[in-house]
Amino acid sequence: MTAYVAILEDAGPSTAAGVWFPDLPGCFSAGDDIDEALRNAGEAIAAYAEALAQEGRALPAPRSLSALRDDPEVAPDLRDHIVALVAVPAETIRAAE
Repeated sequence: MTAYVAILEDAGPSTAAGVWFPDLPGCFSAGDDIDEALRNAGEAIAAYAEALAQEGRALPAPRSLSALRDDPEVAPDLRDHIVALVAVPAETIRAAE
C-alpha cells in the first residue's frame, strides 16, 4: 500500500478544515470539518496523480514520517497540526503505471 503523510489544519467550527501533503506540492483537500477533509484526501491524491500523468509524470515516492520530521520546512507543521496517513487508491496506482 502506498500512503502519503497528510497535514490537517483545523481553524475551528466556522472555517473549513484543510489537508495538504508535504510530498505532493499543490495537492490539497478541504471539508467542513477534519473528518470530511480527510475523507476527501484520497480523491485529491487521485486528481493530482491524473494531472501528473497527463504531463507524463508519476507520483513522487512518499517519504516516511521520520524523514519528514527531519525536514526543517515540514517539522513545524508536524508539531503544530494533526498528522494522518492517506492511502493512495489502488486504481490510482494502476492508472499511473
